[in-house]
This record gives sequence, structure tokens and C-alpha cells, in this order.
Amino acid sequence: MRSRSGEMWWGVAVEAPDPPALARFYAELLDWPIVHEEPGTSVLGAPPAGGSFLVFQQADGYEAPVWPPAPGAQRAMTHLDFQVGDLASAVADAVDLGAKVADFQPQDHVRVLFDPAGHPFCLCQTD
Repeated sequence: MRSRSGEMWWGVAVEAPDPPALARFYAELLDWPIVHEEPGTSVLGAPPAGGSFLVFQQADGYEAPVWPPAPGAQRAMTHLDFQVGDLASAVADAVDLGAKVADFQPQDHVRVLFDPAGHPFCLCQTD
């Protein structure tokens, strides 16, 4: 965007039934700090302190998406991808924090998981 400056932030907003709990899950998974909380909103900041954030916002009536997509079911409109050096240990860490491994796995070097609110996310093995 032409009007952006170096001090401006960008981020992804994720709907959640419990924003603080989901923020804590991703804070542990990514080792990112929670930088702001207010009723209905929790924000993680990507280190070093700067312009990238994950925002978790209250969603009343939240319905978790299904994976793989199915006709008539809530679809994931977006998902997060994280590159990892050791896929097996990254999956184990995520599961220890409360993630669940999806039954359907479309690629050998990627694992689809669900966060505690049911959002799919991917761990992708580096080459």
C-alpha cells in the first residue's frame, strides 16, 4: 500500500471462541509474546518487536471449520503455515500444547493440525 510507512503494523485476525486461550496456545507454539489484551481481543507480536501481529478476536457463535472441506460444512477461509526444521518434533510439540493432528494429510512434508479452537494450520518441513 503506498501510504504505508515502516512504523505501521500488519497482521492476521483470527476469530476464536476464547481469544486469550487461543493466544496462549500460539504464544507457546511460536515463542511470540502476547503484546496486548482487552476484552474480546488478544494480540501476539512477532519478534523482534515490530510490525507483524496475530490478532485473536471474540466470535460469538463460532463454528470450527472442517478439514478436508465437505459440502455444507463450515470451510476454513484461511489457515496459517509454519516452516519447521524437524517435522516430527514440531508436530509433537504442537500436540503437547493442545493441537490435534488431522486425519487427512495431503503431502508427506506437511502436517495439517487443528489448534484448540479447531482452526487448521500447517507445519511444513524445510528441505
